[in-house]
Amino acid sequence: MIYIDDSTVKVGGVVLPGLFKSIEIKGDALIEEQEVEGRSTKPKQATGYEDAKINLELILHDGPVLTKLQKLEAIQNLFKKKGQAKPIIYEIVNEHTAARGITQVLFKNLTTKEQSKNDELTVMIEFWEYIPMTITATKAGSTSGTSAASTAKANLTSEYQGYLSSRGTAPKLHDKTAKTAATDNAETQAYKSKLAAMPY
Repeated sequence: MIYIDDSTVKVGGVVLPGLFKSIEIKGDALIEEQEVEGRSTKPKQATGYEDAKINLELILHDGPVLTKLQKLEAIQNLFKKKGQAKPIIYEIVNEHTAARGITQVLFKNLTTKEQSKNDELTVMIEFWEYIPMTITATKAGSTSGTSAASTAKANLTSEYQGYLSSRGTAPKLHDKTAKTAATDNAETQAYKSKLAAMPY
């Protein structure tokens, strides 16, 4: 990108046409107010910053090469071309924006105004500062569940861990052919039925 002079703004490699009238940049801090019962003043907490807003005003006139409407068309194509579905991120070059640390913008709003008996066209442009968001992705795998379980286990007391290790285990029988209580009960019931059926 090439900076031309202090009265020019270049967006996405295109010098905005027309008479550059003004630039206004507004940045706000994000501050939350808390409701506290019994207090008339609200405690405030700083939480960050909003993206800066850049407002430009241009005046378009008919020129020897381009008419004011042709100049407007060049600006319109930066805002939204035919078939464009969503806003594009642009690089912006200007001394004022550079001093505020703004290099990338989204073209948020385009307003045009024409007055009767006046051959000029007023163009108001609003850009929003664009700050790319870095998102770190973690790889999902079988180890994630294991590490989460081991972290949870490490947070337990030693007594509770001891309880968990012995909880729910049935006593082991040395003789695999030993009768269980359920089997003994069934045989006892059968024996009682035989006794009840015998004549005395």
